[in-house]
Amino acid sequence: MTTMTDTALAEFKMPDVGEGLTEAEILKWYVAPGDTVTDGQVVCEVETAKAAVELPIPFNGVVRELRFPEGTTVDVGQVIIAVDVSGGVTAPAPAAAPAPETAAPAEASAPAQATAPAEEAAPEGRQPVLVGYGVAASSTKRRARKTDATGVNGTAEAAPAAPAAEPAPAPSPAARPDLNGHAPRPLAKPPVRKLAKDLGVDLATVTPSGPDGIITREDVHAAVAPARPEAPAPQAAPAAPAAPAQAAPAREPAPATGTAVATDARETRIPVKGVRKATAQAMVDSAFSAPHVTEFVTVDVTRTMKLIEEIKRDPAEHGFEGLRVNPLLLISKALLVAIKRNPAVNATWDEANQEIVQKHYVNLGIAAATPRGLIVPNIKDAHAKTLPELAESLGELVTTARAGKTSPGAMQGGTVTITNVGVFGVDTGTPILNPGESAILAVGSIKLQPWVHKGKVKPRQVTTLALSFDHRLVDGELGSKVLADVAAILEQPKRLMTWS
Repeated sequence: MTTMTDTALAEFKMPDVGEGLTEAEILKWYVAPGDTVTDGQVVCEVETAKAAVELPIPFNGVVRELRFPEGTTVDVGQVIIAVDVSGGVTAPAPAAAPAPETAAPAEASAPAQATAPAEEAAPEGRQPVLVGYGVAASSTKRRARKTDATGVNGTAEAAPAAPAAEPAPAPSPAARPDLNGHAPRPLAKPPVRKLAKDLGVDLATVTPSGPDGIITREDVHAAVAPARPEAPAPQAAPAAPAAPAQAAPAREPAPATGTAVATDARETRIPVKGVRKATAQAMVDSAFSAPHVTEFVTVDVTRTMKLIEEIKRDPAEHGFEGLRVNPLLLISKALLVAIKRNPAVNATWDEANQEIVQKHYVNLGIAAATPRGLIVPNIKDAHAKTLPELAESLGELVTTARAGKTSPGAMQGGTVTITNVGVFGVDTGTPILNPGESAILAVGSIKLQPWVHKGKVKPRQVTTLALSFDHRLVDGELGSKVLADVAAILEQPKRLMTWS
C-alpha cells in the first residue's frame, strides 16, 4: 500500500499481510536511509498474530525515512517507510529515521528495543523445535522460501465501491508514471501480488477495480475464475486460527515476540503480542466454545519401530532416499487411515448456520514450538499423499518452521492436528483443539516398558496416545473408533496396506 506526495516521495503503508489483521510488529529493517531500493525488494520483516512475514516494496527509489524503529507495533495502514522515487540520489535528512537503539517516536506505544529475528533467537544445540518431529542439527538444510500454492493471506480484502461511470474507469497500470526510468508497474498490495504469483496471473493483464487503479484480490480471482475458482475458507476466524491452542510444553523458551522489561531483580515482564498473544486468545476461545472430550490408549508400537529402523537401513530400496523417516511419519499415516475409515470425524461446527460441515479432504496440522511461540502449520491434502510424499511434506514443514518462515497460508485451513509431547519426555496430555477443528491427537514418549506379549512379560516399545475431540461433532463411539484404529495400525503396521 503506497501513497505519492507532490515531491515524488512515495510512502509505503503497513499492509494487512494476514487475514483481517489490524497490526504488526516491525522485527527487522533490511534497509536504512540513503539505501537504493528496487521494485520487489524485501525491506523489512514484520510479525503478525499469525507469523513472521517479509514485506517487499513496490517501487524503485532511495530510502528517505524509516518511520518506526525495530520492535514497534504498527497499525495496518500507517506509513512505515518513505522513498524518494524522483530518480535523484540526494542524501536523506540526518534525523530522518531513528536507529533501532534510540528511543521510539512519541506515537509508538511498544518498547523501542530491537527484536532479533527467529533465526538469531533460536537456541543452539539439539532442542525440540518441532513438537511431534524432533530435530537433528544437520537433518535438513535450510531451503529457500517456497510459495504456498494454497493462496496465502486468507480472506479477500474488502473491495471498495467500483468506479461510478463506465467512461471514467479506474486508472490502469499503464497510466502510472515511470519510476526511475523503469517500466510502469501495476498497483497492488503485497498479498495481492503473492496471490497473483501463486495463481500464475500476470498483473499487467488484470483490470483494476480499487481506488487509484489498485488491483484487488477480487480482480485476481476474476482473472482466473473460468479456469480455477478460489474456494473460500469455511469460516473466517477472527481469533486467528493460525495460532492454535495446543498444550504448550512448560519448558518452551521465552517468546521472541516481545521485548523483556525487567522491573526489578525478582520479576521480568514480557509484553504479550504477535503469535504469543494470538495463541493465548485461541486457547481461551477453543477451550470455552467447544466441549472437549479426551480419551487415552496405551499401545505396543514395537513392530512400528522395527519397520522404521528397517527403512532407515536402506531408504532407497523403500522409496525414501533423501527423506527423513521417524515415528511421526507412521503416526501421521495411521491417523489419516483412521480418518478414512471414520470420515465423520473430519468435520467442523458452523455456529452461524447450526450445521456440521464434513470435510472430504484432510489438512494435517503438526504443532511446532518456535521461538515466537506455538504454531500449527498444516500439510494440505495430506490424505492424498503416499508415504514418501508425506515424508517429504513433513521435512519441508520442519525446515520452514525451524527457519521461522512459516507463512500465514501454511497455518490456515487445518482439519485435524497432531502434537507430540513425547519429544519432551512426557507420557501423555490432554491437548486443546485447534480452533475450527474437530480432533487433535497427542503422542507421548516411546520407551521400553514391561508388556505382556504372547503370554509372557517382555520389554516392548510402548507409547500412550490421547485424542481430544469436539463432542458436538464426535460422540464417544466415533472418537473411540478413531483412536482404536490409530492404535491398531501402530501395533500392526501392515494394516497400513490392508486398511488403506
